[in-house]
Amino acid sequence: MSADLDPVESPEATESPDSSGSSGSSETPRPPLRFAYGKETWKEIAFLLSNLFTALAGFVYAVVSIALGAGLAVTVIGLPLLALGLGGARLIGRSERARARALLGVRVAEPSPLPRPRGFFGWLWASLKDPVAWRTQLYGLIRLPWGIVTFTVALVSLFVLWPVLPFLARGLTNADRGMVRGLLSPSDELERRIAELESDRGVVVDTAAADLRRIERDLHDGAQARLVALAMGLGLAKEKLLEDPEAAAAMVDEAHGEVKLALQELRDLARGIHPAVLTDRGLGAALSSVSARCTAPVKVNVDLAERPAEAIEGIAYFTVSELLQNVSKHARARSASVDVWRADDRLLLQVRDDGAGGARLDGGTGLAGLAERLGAVDGLLVVDSPEGGPTVVTAELPWRSRPMA
Repeated sequence: MSADLDPVESPEATESPDSSGSSGSSETPRPPLRFAYGKETWKEIAFLLSNLFTALAGFVYAVVSIALGAGLAVTVIGLPLLALGLGGARLIGRSERARARALLGVRVAEPSPLPRPRGFFGWLWASLKDPVAWRTQLYGLIRLPWGIVTFTVALVSLFVLWPVLPFLARGLTNADRGMVRGLLSPSDELERRIAELESDRGVVVDTAAADLRRIERDLHDGAQARLVALAMGLGLAKEKLLEDPEAAAAMVDEAHGEVKLALQELRDLARGIHPAVLTDRGLGAALSSVSARCTAPVKVNVDLAERPAEAIEGIAYFTVSELLQNVSKHARARSASVDVWRADDRLLLQVRDDGAGGARLDGGTGLAGLAERLGAVDGLLVVDSPEGGPTVVTAELPWRSRPMA
């Protein structure tokens, strides 16, 4: 038990002096009783005492599952048994991470689930080469001696060396924390890559959904509305054809103008989905076409010995198109340039302007969304735009060659 340093006054100690003027005797009070160890120390002791039982269970499971699977590998059931054993090891790892989280405060991310390959042999191969399960099995094998040592030290110290037990518990559980982080954490590079791919997949899905909504809105509010008005106008012209031919002719002429506008809107919409010039003539001609619509004169230089894959080519086109729209809307530039070239396995795009500068990825100019879309395909967007200009935006995309026809 530990002493409480805050004195507690007793009624005897606060008695008033007696009638003769002498004070009553003042005795130092004893502190209230409380535990010497804090909550965290008791959790660490509980972890050390439970180590023996969890380590024994993990060791027996690892030895039996590996021995059975490896020993029967010459038969048809050996490898499936080993794969099932590795799957069970993942569950043991999950319980050990939960125990460490509850008692030691160790926050270890849960590994991503195994991919779901097609067929029995795909599952078998994915299970047999699962690094998370194999490291959990190794954790179970090496934990038995350590569990015996920690259980013995914690139990003996609880009765014999209890004044130093908090320090022993902290030192021993620090070793446990290291083993949990080292053997039960996700595979760093693999898990990081899986997390990136999952995030990128979400960006791609969201972008595709947004594009579909934009196309639907443009069709509904633009070409569809004009075609409805055109149908109504032609219907009225048909009714007036016999009784008022001149009015009917005027209405047909007006409908003819509406048809032209509707066709132009449909062409613009189709160009926004995938321009025909990009499919027919490639990136150089397509970028020259889109740069002609910029408010500043644009010099285009495309240095590619071959055309990239269609998906990469389309992303490059729309990236430059959006950057040139930013030049028109925000830069107040007198001139701009677009350079496209290949460096090893990367396709590089650079849009430069001599405008006011100050562009940022968080500046509300669409650059953040563009960076997300590029990141979804392992791309990169770098913005160099000091106040006063010039602005240089560089985009990188992975190079994939166009398949041979």
